[in-house]
Amino acid sequence: MEAVLPIEVEIPSMRILAEAELAKAKWAKQRYEQLNLIDEKRLKALCHGQCYQQRMARAFNTKVRHREFNPGDHVLRKVLHVAPDSRGKFSYKYDGPFIVKETFSGGAVILSDMDGTENALPVNADAIKKYYP
Repeated sequence: MEAVLPIEVEIPSMRILAEAELAKAKWAKQRYEQLNLIDEKRLKALCHGQCYQQRMARAFNTKVRHREFNPGDHVLRKVLHVAPDSRGKFSYKYDGPFIVKETFSGGAVILSDMDGTENALPVNADAIKKYYP
């Protein structure tokens, strides 16, 4: 007796159909129907995957807040690394204030200190928030 996978019972393979000793015409017809079902199942899975991606994108986009910074705005920059002499959970979460010098289309922002010295590296717009003095 030979072991049969559970999936082969639901969707018979060529081995299962050959063991059933069907007529060649009937076997070819069943095989053709199976191949058509595989295409349908593949399309159904593809459609399901696309619908899932759209649902996830919609759920994510509802939580995203659009932030727009203009040159001259006052902002605070998030402290992204912990300094060795930090005070743990009592350390400052934001650094600044800074002035927005230039903004780019991808969300990058060039900041300058309050005295006018410009920082060389751009900062992501997600890591800053507006400051109202």
